Amino acid sequence: MLYIDSNVFLYPIVYDAKVVVEAQKSKGFLLKVAEGAVEVCTSTITWDEIAWVIRKIFGFNLSAEQSRKFLSFPNLKLVGVKKSTVLRAQEIMEKYQVKPRDAIHAATALENNVVEIVSYDKDFEKVEGLKRIEP
Repeated sequence: MLYIDSNVFLYPIVYDAKVVVEAQKSKGFLLKVAEGAVEVCTSTITWDEIAWVIRKIFGFNLSAEQSRKFLSFPNLKLVGVKKSTVLRAQEIMEKYQVKPRDAIHAATALENNVVEIVSYDKDFEKVEGLKRIEP
């Protein structure tokens, strides 16, 4: 199983896949997920990140539409954030000096025994026990 960072979902929404290579790669990877070719999970906070970023850039209507689409994304396992996740995220944030959201993603992956995170964010390379891969 792979853990998907929010930026993989955001690139194809925010950027034109014909112009931005990350958007094109993300779109292709997400298609594989939708087809069931790759087993993946992500945190429930990914919904928040998608809704917030899209609202900030494009407004409420597109934010509501895209966050609703995310919730019905085929073959995507959503995993929750518990107190133990946040406590582990605190440790990760302090030890590796990563952003709080990245620390939550890392802690969520590790807490669910997922060691590979699909992301364009190189900060995940700092976190022991995780391997960052690009789509």
